[in-house]
Amino acid sequence: MSDTALIQADRGQDAINLHLVNEAGFADWAKQLSDTQRATLDAQRFTGKGYETAIVPAKPGEGAAWFAVGGVANPDDLSSWCMARLAEILPEGTYRLVGREPGPALHGWQTAQYKNIAYRSDAEVPGPRVLLTKDAKAIEPAIAEAEAVNMVRRLVDAPPEHMGPAGIEAEIEALAKAHEAKLEVTRGDQLEQNYPLVHAVGRAAARHHAPRIMHLTWGKADNPVLAIVGKGVTFDSGGLDIKSSAGMALMKKDMGGAAHAIALARLVMQHNLPVRMHLLVPSVENAISGNALRPGDIVKSRKGITVEITNTDAEGRLILADALDRASEESPDLMIDFATLTGAARVALGPEYPALMTRRDDTADALIAAGKAHDDEPWRLPLPEGYAEWLDSPLADCINAPKNGFAGASVAGLFLDKFVGPDIDWAHFDTYAWRPTPKPGRPKGGEAYGLRASWHMLRARYGV
Repeated sequence: MSDTALIQADRGQDAINLHLVNEAGFADWAKQLSDTQRATLDAQRFTGKGYETAIVPAKPGEGAAWFAVGGVANPDDLSSWCMARLAEILPEGTYRLVGREPGPALHGWQTAQYKNIAYRSDAEVPGPRVLLTKDAKAIEPAIAEAEAVNMVRRLVDAPPEHMGPAGIEAEIEALAKAHEAKLEVTRGDQLEQNYPLVHAVGRAAARHHAPRIMHLTWGKADNPVLAIVGKGVTFDSGGLDIKSSAGMALMKKDMGGAAHAIALARLVMQHNLPVRMHLLVPSVENAISGNALRPGDIVKSRKGITVEITNTDAEGRLILADALDRASEESPDLMIDFATLTGAARVALGPEYPALMTRRDDTADALIAAGKAHDDEPWRLPLPEGYAEWLDSPLADCINAPKNGFAGASVAGLFLDKFVGPDIDWAHFDTYAWRPTPKPGRPKGGEAYGLRASWHMLRARYGV
């Protein structure tokens, strides 16, 4: 289903009315109803609590035969998700919110109707629930934002055989063609010279999953440079430091960082943000074979830093290292990377709060403020210089992962920091990219965390 069908301009067309109430105001609101209508609400046990919904017969002569009502925390201060439950369960049709514009709720209305049916032979395509708004200028940006979130979901949900490195490349190629961007791809053994860490991690995969790095360039050359980097490990076995079967179960989502980066780049180009954008996505399958990367190997990175491999399951930071170094060569005004990087971030923050690490306080503040304003709040973790010594190696310039188990997300950030050029404004998201339990507007499966925060920060920073 196209998101473009789900919100439309309100031109006075026929529509079913939607009312929003909260528990505190429900009794006063219900005084306007007939006895039959109140009895209908009682029968459905509707009290105005959050996410409660009910369908009520209309009074004679009121137009549509019925209206719907939803419970929210505050009818005067809507969030992204306050109408999402209505969008999930109401019948197919066109709806109008009574008394105010839906505003931020346009987002959840669309994302609530996302269905991943690509691999279901028995799937039924549900009819659209269309929401009207008089704010015509809000429609196109809201559609683009919901499509970006759903793009992340689609890419992460896809099975690894279909969304391997070649699948990631195909997505970026389609994006480049759609927006007349330049795309350079380096694959297989060609990586060994200029992207040796990407090659080392991905060389064990089957030929049709050969490693590669995609570099998309878009925008006017005299605009400030924006670099977006995403980790594209399309399946992570752990390599020779192999994961357990339980640990491997969700590893198709290890390309979630790439999905976020691609979706953010799409928003930048759709809205013609005045930047010179460089999107870099290294993509590999961390596989096991006779030529797999070994613990104890020492690999020289693109930057010239030598890395002793202490854990082949800490591979995401390796492929990001080469990509961050290449992006740094463009002297970006801002660099943002996304990665499903550490279990430590999930232990600290759970699935819904992406860990955010930045060099500059003002960049962190801007991302956090944008996230809070759009229901996508990141949580800042430190990059403590005192922990950098944990990456010391007696044989090489550094190791890729210490054994002490302390501050795993921050130490991974410190590793990446070695490969970002000096004085570059850099933000790193360690995101989960997966929703383990559903919520209204947010189904179980692939999910975008930090994408909306980044997008709205970029809009504020670059003035659109």
